[in-house]
Amino acid sequence: MTDAQRIFTIALISAGTLLTRFLPFLIFPEGKEPPAVVVRMGKVLPRAMMAFLVVYCLRDAVFSSFHGLPEALAAGFIFLLHRWKKNTLLSVGGGTVLYMVLVQNFFS
Repeated sequence: MTDAQRIFTIALISAGTLLTRFLPFLIFPEGKEPPAVVVRMGKVLPRAMMAFLVVYCLRDAVFSSFHGLPEALAAGFIFLLHRWKKNTLLSVGGGTVLYMVLVQNFFS
């Protein structure tokens, strides 16, 4: 790529990023009620994305040598920790640490 092409590419990426950041505020200004479909998507999509991530993370667990035992233990720990503390960062971080300890020390 030439220097002009690099600058043009960076400018396009920057414009696209700014557009995605500011467009919702332009479409739904303060004081204006968003459409019902947008409100519903705001309630449904976070849980759907978490379900997709769980399926993606556990997709190969059954075919591993321990048949998903460390994954199941870590997922159960995340569930219990989140129910107790209601802190997503703590839950995911704690589950990741537990999973890594299990895989490196007990299920190696």
